[in-house]
Amino acid sequence: MGLKIRRSTLIFPVNVRKFVEKAYTRGADAISLDLEDSIPPSEKTGARKLVREAIPMVARGGAEVLVRVNNDPDLICEDIDAVVYPGLNGIRFPKVESAEQVHRLDALLEAKERERGIPPKSISISARIETPLGLLHARSIAEASSRIDTFGVGPEDYSFALGVEPSEDGMELLYAVSKVVAICKAMGIMANGLLGSVAGFRDMEGFERAAVRGRQLGTVGASAIHPDQIAILHRVFSPSPESVEHARRVVQAFEDGLQQGTASVALDGKMVDIPVYYRAKKVMERAEAIEAVERKKAQALAKIA
Repeated sequence: MGLKIRRSTLIFPVNVRKFVEKAYTRGADAISLDLEDSIPPSEKTGARKLVREAIPMVARGGAEVLVRVNNDPDLICEDIDAVVYPGLNGIRFPKVESAEQVHRLDALLEAKERERGIPPKSISISARIETPLGLLHARSIAEASSRIDTFGVGPEDYSFALGVEPSEDGMELLYAVSKVVAICKAMGIMANGLLGSVAGFRDMEGFERAAVRGRQLGTVGASAIHPDQIAILHRVFSPSPESVEHARRVVQAFEDGLQQGTASVALDGKMVDIPVYYRAKKVMERAEAIEAVERKKAQALAKIA
């Protein structure tokens, strides 16, 4: 399997019809239908009934389809029963605080996959740490299921749990995001998130700065709550054309050096050795995977036109 790409996840309440109908046109890598915080308690039963029809609608543009469920013992079983149908790619699992919660979700998914003829383990889990207790258990949470492909910190809820207001530079999130990123890198999971708030959706410059800070810590994608944020995430979490061309030259120079019997060569006045070579290979691999994702979305849209 090639490198998985999920630079942007556009999330919105499933009970807002105009959002559902337009979602496939937004160009996001993934679309998350929300049953959790954006749905009032009195509306949750009705919102569940909308998911099955919404899945193929939002998938028309070639994006992955996710659903954010309620991490509440009184709600999650009904949520999973309502959303696990062909076409669903993953579950966004918020406010995770223990491996046991992940085990229960995994068992629910396994039973529904079997019941509805969906290939086993095909539905992924995107886990979100949103409390200090969850952060204390982050490693065991990440290890709790092979379904977990994305792991991140929810900035608004985590800041609330700390008892602080979200700051301009996101420093209150630094430790949490850094810890989760380290776990992700060790386990081959996609690290997701910003170093900053997502709530100020009209402050695009601030949003981009938060995304860049997240990328510098090692995240590879983040959530968007407004369509205008998607292009920013794609720019931040994609290698630039210049970096891809430089990586190509690094790889070529190093491999030419190997042919001459050396594992250290000079390029543009700088040394290229094994770590630099491997980093360049990663840049090229990511660029190629992003091209494949963009082709998939373009082909899906072409079928509609």
